[in-house]
Amino acid sequence: MKYRKFGKLDFEVSNLGFGCMRLPVIDDDNGKINEDEAIKMIRFAIDNGVNYIDTAYPYHQRNSEPLVGKALKDGYRQKVKLATKLPVWLCETHEDFDRYLNEQLEKLETEYIDFYLLHSLSNKSWNKARSLGVLEFLDEALADGRIKYAGFSFHDELNVFKEIIDSYNWSFCQIQLNYMDEDYQAGIEGLKYASEKGLAVIIMEPIKGGKLAKEPRGDLKDIWEKSGINKTPAELALRWVWNYPEVTLLLSGMSSMEQVKENIKTASNIIPLSLDSDEIKLIENIKDIYNSRNKVGCTSCRYCVPCPNKVAIPDIFEIYNNYYVYDATTAGINSYERMKKAGIDSTNCIECAQCENVCPQNLEIIRYLKDADLVLNR
Repeated sequence: MKYRKFGKLDFEVSNLGFGCMRLPVIDDDNGKINEDEAIKMIRFAIDNGVNYIDTAYPYHQRNSEPLVGKALKDGYRQKVKLATKLPVWLCETHEDFDRYLNEQLEKLETEYIDFYLLHSLSNKSWNKARSLGVLEFLDEALADGRIKYAGFSFHDELNVFKEIIDSYNWSFCQIQLNYMDEDYQAGIEGLKYASEKGLAVIIMEPIKGGKLAKEPRGDLKDIWEKSGINKTPAELALRWVWNYPEVTLLLSGMSSMEQVKENIKTASNIIPLSLDSDEIKLIENIKDIYNSRNKVGCTSCRYCVPCPNKVAIPDIFEIYNNYYVYDATTAGINSYERMKKAGIDSTNCIECAQCENVCPQNLEIIRYLKDADLVLNR
């Protein structure tokens, strides 16, 4: 495992962090984590050098933190830096900040959290949290030892990112970055801005919710074979992120032991500025094809579910995108037919906009659901 310095702080972390948002589940129910398998995966990662574990209050319908607490028993807590996040959108009073932190400490079965983030900050949530005194709360939590370092994760425009960076003595931040999102949200400019300020920068969605790890087909497969590059799509996407020296670590939301082993292998053989010209050219060609095919920029973060009317929003978008990106026409139509029978297809949308209000990607979800229905409803 390779390690990198954590910004201005005097310690190192593994360049691969274990993101506990996409753990293996039972019966395709995101709230039912396969605990035995998930614990094996997390402990295997730690045993093989991963020392940064990331979770959050809402992950797996609020079941991720308790699972992580179980996984870090038997001495594993002492081997890692633990990160979790304050659900600022649920906080209506200053007292809520303390209440959620204390609840998280209990769920995680720990006396302190190494890295505590204000979760999914946008201009709206930042201003609301700040008006409730969230910065004073962070000062208090740092002083009493419940958290060791304060940071935030981010989903908004670059100017908002810079404003937040300059508003507090943060130790780190977490941004979305992959080769399809160079200029999206904070982007590369935000990465470098935060790094110049001495912040460690954690990268989420390095393979765009798994989309950049898909087996190439059609013209994608053709350019891949012509390139002669013997790397998996996931490996190439991760290497692109790690290529930036400003990146402290990237988070991978791993769903199987196979993914854990593959990512650990890749993480153990990568240093900054190591992509060669052929790899860079291949990535540029892939980007061109994806940009021409992709319909919805959904990362399957699942913030939009559960939908009050049971619409399977991220699943519909995955089918819709795959229909075009991977020519999965028959599979897409068949999958959507099963959704209709289950009553979770796009036609059940009542346009309440609850999903759009919490979408980190600021997607026009209602419109995209209608578009998907027009294509998939055969």
